Amino acid sequence: MRQYKTQDLRNIGFIGHSGSGKTTLAEAILYYTKNIDRFGKVEEGNTISDYDLEEKKRKISISTSILPCEWNNIKINMVDIPGYFDFIGEMIEGLSAVDMALITVSGRSGIQVGTEKAWNYVNEHNMPRAFFINKLDRENSNFEKVLGNLKDKFGMSVVPIQYPIGKEEEFTGVINVISKKARIFNPKTHDMEEREVPDELLENVEECKNMIMEAVAETDEELLDKYLSEGELSDEEIYSGLIKGAEEGDIAPVMCGSAYLGIGINTLLEDIMECFPSPKDSKAIKAIRLKDNKEIEVNINENSKFSAFVFKTIADPFVGKLSLFKVMSGKLKSDSVVYNTNKEKQEKISSMYFLKGKEQILTSEIGAGDIGAVAKLQYTCTGDTLCEVSEAIAFEGLKFPDPSISMAVVTKSKGDEDKISSGLNKLTEEDPTFKVSRDVENADTIISGTGSTHLEIIANKLKSKFGIEIDLQTPKIPYRETVKKMAEVQGKHKKQSGGHGQYGDVKIKFEPRNDGEEDLMFVDNIVGGVVPRQYIPAVEKGLREAMRHGVLAGYPVIGLKATLYDGSYHPVDSSEMAFKVAASLAFKKGMEVAQPVLLEPIMHVEVQIPDEYMGEIIGDINKKRGRVLGMEPIKDGQNVIAEVPMSEMFKYATDLKSITGARGSFEMRFERYEEVPNNEVEKIVNEIKKQNEK
Repeated sequence: MRQYKTQDLRNIGFIGHSGSGKTTLAEAILYYTKNIDRFGKVEEGNTISDYDLEEKKRKISISTSILPCEWNNIKINMVDIPGYFDFIGEMIEGLSAVDMALITVSGRSGIQVGTEKAWNYVNEHNMPRAFFINKLDRENSNFEKVLGNLKDKFGMSVVPIQYPIGKEEEFTGVINVISKKARIFNPKTHDMEEREVPDELLENVEECKNMIMEAVAETDEELLDKYLSEGELSDEEIYSGLIKGAEEGDIAPVMCGSAYLGIGINTLLEDIMECFPSPKDSKAIKAIRLKDNKEIEVNINENSKFSAFVFKTIADPFVGKLSLFKVMSGKLKSDSVVYNTNKEKQEKISSMYFLKGKEQILTSEIGAGDIGAVAKLQYTCTGDTLCEVSEAIAFEGLKFPDPSISMAVVTKSKGDEDKISSGLNKLTEEDPTFKVSRDVENADTIISGTGSTHLEIIANKLKSKFGIEIDLQTPKIPYRETVKKMAEVQGKHKKQSGGHGQYGDVKIKFEPRNDGEEDLMFVDNIVGGVVPRQYIPAVEKGLREAMRHGVLAGYPVIGLKATLYDGSYHPVDSSEMAFKVAASLAFKKGMEVAQPVLLEPIMHVEVQIPDEYMGEIIGDINKKRGRVLGMEPIKDGQNVIAEVPMSEMFKYATDLKSITGARGSFEMRFERYEEVPNNEVEKIVNEIKKQNEK
């Protein structure tokens, strides 16, 4: 693959709802431009981008993949991004490397949740975007209806620069609205042949051209004056205004076709060349210059000093770690040394590649605006900046959503713990939305992600990439125990077994600690030396050790005040150990008398939803034994604030997706412990007994 100048590159991210045809569209472009000689099908598991075992099995994209193609002396880096909501991290990574987002929409299904999410993301980040209305050969597909819905939903900036010829099985071609050239698909040669625009479509095409002129005029005062005075603009003015409007994100051009049949692929390619920005035309990127901590703007320019942004990491068990990057300025050459500003370390660049799906094409140089990969960097992670030491800068890192679902890892084979830990750590390098933590209390490894499918795939990747099998189960809930009443008890440990005996005797008052703190409050009220000074720390230590296991279900005890007020000792047989045992005996007695209760963790939950789901969400929170504390309006909906027991929240990511059609999101954090209702206590205690018996 030859080197291209920055202005001869196009970096396009294919985003949209899962199943709208992103992977098929990328495959069709690769096939049409003769970069592959066989048109792969998602159903057959032989596309260039969906090469992972899980992708073939599930028939959905799971990872962002890079698909470069060369056409008419232009290199197009297509970035195929998963549409499934559990892989939002892949979208954040993929879109950080592109200069334009192409949102695919099914001509049959129209706007779906994934379309809205894609639009909202590019809008928030002010990215240039366009639409491709796909699947126009399918039954019940309707270009006019989908276009109308896009305009209604996303505003007047949505303009059709192409128009279809025919509907459903009679869909045969595409019209370029600006030049009014029609192309008809020849199924024998798979080429598009130029024809006149059919008479019955002239009016529709004219209407679409007026929409473009209006949108273009709105973006430029001179063009607006001309349009208002003369009523039209020249094709050259329309094209230049369209390019400028698309670059600024003010205009979203709409194209159309059928990726599966290959209809409209060459018209799409022409518009990619004519209307989509090259990296050189894209907006300057903000960075921090480290020598004076000053914010600067970096233009994508091959003549500047080298800098690059690492947007994704692939953990390959054979090649090792692959870091995917976009060169922002200058050029990167193999065998050079670069500086990682985030880690403050130098990295040696050895083997560099252009990626094409899983294929690695060796290269010695990658220029500004282009996308490549480098193997085996020692310190570099996703979101890091690489640059020259003499001109150290740092681009803004990527922000990923917090995990919303957690599961405990259960090993299938004993002795796999170290291998599991190593494999999971490699997968966290690859996927920043995936987290691994340790539940020390239950000696469990906990994995957290964006959804149940996400965690299933992590488990499957452990098996396919690292040969380790695991099961996933709901994590154990960290219940606690405390007391509600006061109890005064004696703990006496007396043992005689030849030689020195053991003797320790304490009287302790146990009561709830009422200052909101969880740790043991130990009060020494001994007078007259009835318990010698040197043994009092042993009493406290004995209590702390005993508090690790309460009397109800064996959970740690919190919120306890213990006052040592009396006792006795033996001048020969007393020891620290004897007083520790006496304290633990007193603790067990005291817990039983002082009305022990079970406490459960309560989570502070904030749920962001569109208004229409409010009733269902509040009903669901109530069903989960939760309390709604309030609501506050947010953009496009409401933020519902509630407190819900942790035990009810493990599957909430799935429940929320089901209730809101994946339009809702939530955040939660631990708030406090609260007494478990009586009707739940028996269930929990019985469950613990069953687990202990196992």
